[in-house]
Amino acid sequence: MAASEEEPEALTEQLDVARRLENLPVSAWPPGTEPEPFQYTPDHVAGPGGDTDPTLITFPGCVCLKTPCLPGTCSCLRREKNYDDNLCLRHIGSEAKCAEPVFECNVLCQCSDHCRNRVVQRGLQFHLQVFKTDRKGWGLRTLDFIPKGRFVCEYAGEVLGFPEVQRRIQLQTIHDSNYIIAVREHVYNGQVMETFIDPTSIGNIGRFLNHSCEPNLLMIPVRVNSMVPKLALFAAKDIVPEEELSYDYSGRFLNLLDSEDKERLDNGKLRKPCYCGAESCAAFLPYDSSLYCPLEKPNTSEEGKVEQKRVWPRSGRE
Repeated sequence: MAASEEEPEALTEQLDVARRLENLPVSAWPPGTEPEPFQYTPDHVAGPGGDTDPTLITFPGCVCLKTPCLPGTCSCLRREKNYDDNLCLRHIGSEAKCAEPVFECNVLCQCSDHCRNRVVQRGLQFHLQVFKTDRKGWGLRTLDFIPKGRFVCEYAGEVLGFPEVQRRIQLQTIHDSNYIIAVREHVYNGQVMETFIDPTSIGNIGRFLNHSCEPNLLMIPVRVNSMVPKLALFAAKDIVPEEELSYDYSGRFLNLLDSEDKERLDNGKLRKPCYCGAESCAAFLPYDSSLYCPLEKPNTSEEGKVEQKRVWPRSGRE
């Protein structure tokens, strides 16, 4: 049966939102429309105030030339495999205690390009589409079936320093969209590693992902060539064609709601409504006031925890 004109996957000449910079073209729907202009990049770029250039190669490579990369022998796999034989993330969703960072083999590694510890760096493997939603502006959906655990896309943009993040947020008005995300990784002895990404002007298709209180994606920091993490989004469940892709901007998919988050949730003065439609919808988009002031001294008991927050100090896209 011929595809109707209303089907999003109709074979028509369509704009490639990714500007041919991804493995696969990313279409826009409806035909003839396109999102607001921005500079496309499939990877992070250095922004004002960032401590490390994300394009630099600072990790040494493994020497797994004749044997496969396995825990115990591969320097990139310290504890266990990151992915199974189907290239699915091994610990995902409620099966894991917290979102643990992942280290992949890099450009200096002697293993082949087909190494099973090379997943996120391979880029898009599923056909995705940017589309106009009813109430949330632009969104992102899949045109293919995506199995649980498979890598979907990155959240890429400018890597910023904290002062620049504060400056940009202070300049926002209630009419501006906010795309800045803060990732905080709790490491040894109470130390916190912070990464701030802003794809507002320079970014990839991850900038079109909407929030959901019951998301189908999970964000994991994945490191390849340096300590600057790729913010990789994996399928938290099986995702069917034409299903909108979403993640929880608060970063609480794996991490329990703590007292600090509860306090922020109760502050309703600057909250923006959430239109995700989930049964457990919190009614408002996540709110994070921490970027208005220096980060408080972390709790040493939270070692290993990863926090990811898409901040909404005033307003958001939904």
